[in-house]
Amino acid sequence: MTPPRLVEAAAELLGFLSENGRSACLIGGFVVSRWGEPRVTRDVDAAVLADFSEETAVLNLLLSKFPSRDPDPVRRAELGRLALLRASNGVDLDISFAAFPFELEVLERASDWQLTPEIAVRTCSAEDLILYKLVAARLIDLHDVQSVVSRMGASLDAGRVRLWGGRFAEILEKPELLDPFEAALRKPGRLS
Repeated sequence: MTPPRLVEAAAELLGFLSENGRSACLIGGFVVSRWGEPRVTRDVDAAVLADFSEETAVLNLLLSKFPSRDPDPVRRAELGRLALLRASNGVDLDISFAAFPFELEVLERASDWQLTPEIAVRTCSAEDLILYKLVAARLIDLHDVQSVVSRMGASLDAGRVRLWGGRFAEILEKPELLDPFEAALRKPGRLS
């Protein structure tokens, strides 16, 4: 079960962005509970539509509601396309500004996840979560890849993961990027 504080923070963020006409979805550890084995996470990660050169405008919109955790939020937004904020209940919000083709597809493919009778939040797909996790490649991220593959099994669009994973492997010069995904697919006992 996802902790109520995280649910509240996610709903607050996505509700605010929706009210202001900004497409967004959740993309991080919070979403693992939807597609894989639930695990502890302390923050809410989201992608919000922000074309190149719109970083400051989108940041200012976000700052009108959420305080920054960064001493120089404009610099981080312009250089890193990222905003580190805090929800009204104190939960950390990590917002990435989406504009690259993959990110635009993530937003288009996102779907609602009903968390309570009153609250639904928009999340990335299982395949897109796997791709984010493969790029991040921390130990916890690779565990998340295994978890999502194990739970989602044959319903995963492996072709999408391989297509974008191959592109990211080339861009990042990490030919092994897809290895954890392929290993998870071959793992005995994987649910399908």
